[in-house]
Amino acid sequence: MRFTKQKLKNGALVAAIAGLGAPWMFGQAAFAADISYDKYGDYASYGTAPDVPGQCSYEAIAKKDYKGRTLKVISHAVPVLGEPTILHARQFADLTGAKVDVVNVPFGDLYQRIMIPMQTHQAAYDVMFYPSIWIGDLHDFLEPMPEKYLNTSGMKDVTTNYRDVATWGSQVVQYPVDGDRNYLKYRADIFNDPAMQAKYKKETGNDLKPPQTWEQYNAIAKFFSGWDWAGDGKLHYGSAEVTKRDDLMFSAFIDRAAAYAKNPNIKGGFFFDLKTMTPQINNPGWVKGLEMFIDAQKAFPPGGTNFGLGDEIFSFGGGQTLMSYSWDDAFIQSMEKDNPIRGKVRPAPLPGSHEVWNRETQKWDHFDKPNAPPYITWGWTSAVTKSSKNKEIAFDFLCFFSNEANASLDLRIGRFGINPYRTSQFDASFWEDKLGWSKDVAEKYVTTLGDMDKSNNRVFDLRVPGVNQFMTSLANGVAEAMAGQKTPQAALDGVAKKWTELVDKIGVDKVRSAYANVVALEDRGR
Repeated sequence: MRFTKQKLKNGALVAAIAGLGAPWMFGQAAFAADISYDKYGDYASYGTAPDVPGQCSYEAIAKKDYKGRTLKVISHAVPVLGEPTILHARQFADLTGAKVDVVNVPFGDLYQRIMIPMQTHQAAYDVMFYPSIWIGDLHDFLEPMPEKYLNTSGMKDVTTNYRDVATWGSQVVQYPVDGDRNYLKYRADIFNDPAMQAKYKKETGNDLKPPQTWEQYNAIAKFFSGWDWAGDGKLHYGSAEVTKRDDLMFSAFIDRAAAYAKNPNIKGGFFFDLKTMTPQINNPGWVKGLEMFIDAQKAFPPGGTNFGLGDEIFSFGGGQTLMSYSWDDAFIQSMEKDNPIRGKVRPAPLPGSHEVWNRETQKWDHFDKPNAPPYITWGWTSAVTKSSKNKEIAFDFLCFFSNEANASLDLRIGRFGINPYRTSQFDASFWEDKLGWSKDVAEKYVTTLGDMDKSNNRVFDLRVPGVNQFMTSLANGVAEAMAGQKTPQAALDGVAKKWTELVDKIGVDKVRSAYANVVALEDRGR
């Protein structure tokens, strides 16, 4: 898609984009015109946001003259990330006169569409949007962020975790546009129902409360499977999880394994022992996580053993299941204005475990408070390519894409896939005022997400060369165990063997060097 500037003078142009009736007043310090997306589609219901002064603002970008210049952009397919890419490309073209060519690519093809031009030294794109997990393969092809963009108000507001996600070594090479993490979602109306509490207590001897451990999660999920606990005449189930082998199932498994294998007292690697580069994914902690993943199948809805991310979103967000865990999407869908379960859901940290494997002593450590490492997983990101001949325009586009007004509006549109990644976005009043959430929901949401930045026992993605191959082999092994084709130990032993082969093929020193960046993030503060 190509977008070009409309034939309007700057003042009238920006006013039109903002949906205002009069030109903006340029050059004034107190610049607070409201931004609206309604000129570009059916976005009026999401409200407006003030333009915040600074080099990324609508006001500042409208002063740029990039007429006759072309910016080439690759992004994910519509709607997730792809839709805001198209929207902001149109706005940027209108403001600056640049031509912006956007290529939208389905996820299954995106990695190759990005990597092949890089490896063959083609200047195919100026700007790329992609999952941050690919940084291990891409970092050599990315232009470090210039100082003036590092000093923008938006960049300074990025949380520690997502500043880390954007960093390779000592350089910021990715432009943050999103923040992803996995967390628990549950139906608070059911957990708080005295009749349900009494029923659960009578039949199990335990109190009904949000699970603190994966054992509790599985027990509650199985209890609430196969009967009409919602009172709507339909069968309901305990848990919706991402289980489809080629659709992010590995992330769901890592959520569970982290509780048993990410020991807060052990430094030097979660996926590998950094010193030896011996895979750790078949140690007893990882095996226990897989055993619990297999056990959870008893609480899945029909078809739940092959749920992709979309299925998980619609199962929990549509009211079919009591609990779920993954990214923001299912929670945001459940909180949409026309959703019958709006206000009935709550977020919470991922469950943990009292027993955690210690790979140094080769024994289990006991923790009175469950060990529950947050998983800072994925996150869409963006970058400017080293091969770009339009680096200044490219950085201006990303600066504009993520400016405060756009970020505020993008967060409100669930299908955009943009989730909190700045400190200011963890203000409960934003979610109350702009999305109409109750104070209780908003406060629990920002606390749950914000507390992950404070943890010093975090899990980050395996950001090394060949990461897709590592994760594919992990998903294949987990799928074999989930299907009963292999025992959990045998399945993960097979994955560990494959990982060792991959490390040897790619180069031990090369993988270790990349993995050291991940370990540095995970061990920070300890």
